[in-house]
Amino acid sequence: MERRSESHHFFPKLEERLSRPLPGLVAQLNMVPDPRPGNKVYTEVQDSCKRAGVLVLLYLKGKCVFVVLTRRTELVDRHQAQISFPGGRQEEGESLEQTALRETCEELGIRSSAIQILGKLTPLYIPPTNYCIYPVVARMTEQPQFKPSPYEVAEVLEIPLDYLFDPQTVRREMWILHGMNVEVPFYFFEGHKIWGATAMVLAEFVEILKGIKGGIGNEDI
Repeated sequence: MERRSESHHFFPKLEERLSRPLPGLVAQLNMVPDPRPGNKVYTEVQDSCKRAGVLVLLYLKGKCVFVVLTRRTELVDRHQAQISFPGGRQEEGESLEQTALRETCEELGIRSSAIQILGKLTPLYIPPTNYCIYPVVARMTEQPQFKPSPYEVAEVLEIPLDYLFDPQTVRREMWILHGMNVEVPFYFFEGHKIWGATAMVLAEFVEILKGIKGGIGNEDI
């Protein structure tokens, strides 16, 4: 698949699109496990849930726009070995954008001054952990040189955006979760299964990208 990017067109278009109404839960549910673990949405629990900020970080590499995910180590307290966006729990006195930036810079060893925030996606409530995650979309203004934290990050995954539009990328399997048979949709990338909240955030982001003409190397966008 040919991959090219007109970043000077793509990033302004994306920023403008993020300023308008978002696809929201309808798009997120395209990648929700079945049965879904709870039916509440973030608007019902935002005053009682724990809050986390995550960064959907984009950057130009060669002629293609990439998004970065991480595989967590076995050393962290939660979600060991899972694929996730960089981010973490909000600390007192900081905005969710500040949380996402701080955590990302700590995990990936990059400079916050090289990151430009473009907008936000729809928050997502995760019933098993009582967390609301708030995805922030941003771009790197320089070529990233990742120096991942050995405590938090086992592997950095650099995914070209056009890969997310390949129909073979989305797969489904029956898993046993919490003693139940659950049909789990996931994005398959280089042997990794990207599922759960991370996949649901990606699903909304992909829906947004469908409305942006050109700029990420996919002729159908």
